[in-house]
Amino acid sequence: MIAGKAANSRRGDECLEPVVLLLACVMFAEHHDIVLIERPPAPDALARPVLAPDKLTSPSKMRGIERFSLLHSLLMVELSWPEHALFLILLAASVYGFWFRFGKVWRTVLASKKDPEFHIQPVGRRVTDFVSEVLLQSKVIKQRPLPGIAHAFVFWGFCAFALVTINHFGQGVGLHLFSRDGFFGRIYFSLAAIFGIAVAVSIAGLAFRRLVIRPKWLGKVSYESGFIALLIFLLMVTYLGTFLPGMEENKPLWWAHTLTLLIFMPLIPHTKHLHLVLSPVTVFLKRDKFSKIPPLVGDEDFGLDTGKDVTQLISLQAYSCVECGRCTQHCPANNTGKVLNPKEIALGMRGYLNEFGPASEEPLLGKYLLQEAAFQCTTCGACEFQCPVGVQHLPMIIGLRRGAVNTGKWEDDYGTKLFLNLERNGNALGFSSTERDKFIQKQEFPIFDGTQEYCLWLGCMGAYDPQGREIISSFAQVMRHLNVSFGVLRKEKCTGDPARRLGNDLAFGQLAENNLETLKQSKVKKIVSICPHCVRTMGTDWAEYGEAPPIEHHSEFLARHLDMLPSKTGDGQKIVYHDPCYLGRYRGVYDAPRSVVGQFGELVDPPRARERSFCCGAGGGLAFLGEEKGQRVSVTRAQELADTGATIVGAACPFCNTMFRDALSGISKTPPKLMDIAQIAASQINPSS
Repeated sequence: MIAGKAANSRRGDECLEPVVLLLACVMFAEHHDIVLIERPPAPDALARPVLAPDKLTSPSKMRGIERFSLLHSLLMVELSWPEHALFLILLAASVYGFWFRFGKVWRTVLASKKDPEFHIQPVGRRVTDFVSEVLLQSKVIKQRPLPGIAHAFVFWGFCAFALVTINHFGQGVGLHLFSRDGFFGRIYFSLAAIFGIAVAVSIAGLAFRRLVIRPKWLGKVSYESGFIALLIFLLMVTYLGTFLPGMEENKPLWWAHTLTLLIFMPLIPHTKHLHLVLSPVTVFLKRDKFSKIPPLVGDEDFGLDTGKDVTQLISLQAYSCVECGRCTQHCPANNTGKVLNPKEIALGMRGYLNEFGPASEEPLLGKYLLQEAAFQCTTCGACEFQCPVGVQHLPMIIGLRRGAVNTGKWEDDYGTKLFLNLERNGNALGFSSTERDKFIQKQEFPIFDGTQEYCLWLGCMGAYDPQGREIISSFAQVMRHLNVSFGVLRKEKCTGDPARRLGNDLAFGQLAENNLETLKQSKVKKIVSICPHCVRTMGTDWAEYGEAPPIEHHSEFLARHLDMLPSKTGDGQKIVYHDPCYLGRYRGVYDAPRSVVGQFGELVDPPRARERSFCCGAGGGLAFLGEEKGQRVSVTRAQELADTGATIVGAACPFCNTMFRDALSGISKTPPKLMDIAQIAASQINPSS
């Protein structure tokens, strides 16, 4: 009979080991000449291993088989063969429940159309994004610090619990995998316990936030989420309970942890928690550029029209949505009473795929996705920037617009007029090109002939809009002050930005090809523009039709020449700077315009600035689509800018300037003065210089 078990961990009438293990121990003891402590067998039972309380000693004084017995007590709960069988049956049912749903999702993703432009390269960038956004949870924490940290601890806790779960499953089939008594075990299981506490506290806080505080952008109260939170909390508690004296081998506690885990597993693919499995893949495989619009392939590709047009990346991202509401919280359309909710775009795509599948010819715009919502998007990119699981909303929204416009399903008087203006006059405002010629002659702008350093791109707003013309004139004044040679093209058409964002690929392609040919014939080497929309379209979207010369925004040009410009005067007026979406989130330029503003005044930021900047409402072609529903986006933003108390609103986009011009005059009789950064810089230049 074997001695060496702690008295309070075993009753004399319990079986210590299966017969095979007992024989092995006896052989081991005999080989090493270890004396076994014996007790006379009970008259009504066979001789079997029992404890000898009178022979107990400390672990440090134990020998051979005694130490093995204590080590085994730290390894696992001992289950009978019926319990092993029950565990295997429950595990099989849990795995089947998981795969029954997850298999359908994965088959749907694989059955979707392949993304023709997708390339795994560059892998380095993908790995960097994966480490930052998935492993380090950088975006989750940065954009919502307090709940973000709580969510990060839950994620890190799940990672830390990987070996705990494997070890637990091993116990269910009688395997000895990891011990808390070894060097690695003491460190690992203690670390897991620390994470267990962090996860329990974090998930309780997140559940309180969702079920009690209820931020509106999270949507309706989800008791499903509450149940999942409860299961996660129980997983942590039942694990931490094993650290209490005598509880590591407690069968009820072991089964409580097991059942919680086995219930949790099949719920993952049936709920929004599917992102636990899919989001790491989604983040790694997402498109390589912000708001990248994929090219149409072939004559039969019209965009996202039916289920057959849904690509694998779109399907994967639709199923990865965690419904956190970050996109909703920052969407300018949703914040001003519009129908559009970016979260519902992803969920609507998911709903369509669940009901109709990726091979369906049922129109996408209908039961799950609304055409009105798709055409309320300003394409500001706040939704895509905020998403922590790699969902790229803008390719979906613009894809839906493409499907509606290219198949003739979108009927809008303003949109029709815009497309006709682009086709007939080559500009979005519908003016004759002679108006542009008159402006050039009045300002005495030189025509670009290949000898100048820069081609100054006027754009639709700079050539035809009165406020845009003032910005162009001011910037030209600054360039002359800097002795930088420039010229303007004799003929110039719209870059096609509004057509591109509204989904009219035919109009966009014609404009892009025409402009590229003009630039080539003019031998343009460098371009500078006052419009971030032009910069984005020429630098990125034109790539489908040819390579444009390098282009930069005038804020970048001004920032590079700051040392040659005068410093601020004594008055030092307070200037609040508005980040244009297409300069900030799209191009990542935040400091350059601020350095210009700070050169000539006291810079202040509104509450929502830089990456979190609130849109002016002009993007996505909406500047040309007439009156908005609900409150105007420009009014909401203008009020926020005016509330800073600044005397000047600084802008760096002619579209923002146009939108705020009317909005500021409508919110106050004495609104702050509206100026582009080029106008701010020009105002400090001595006219005689």
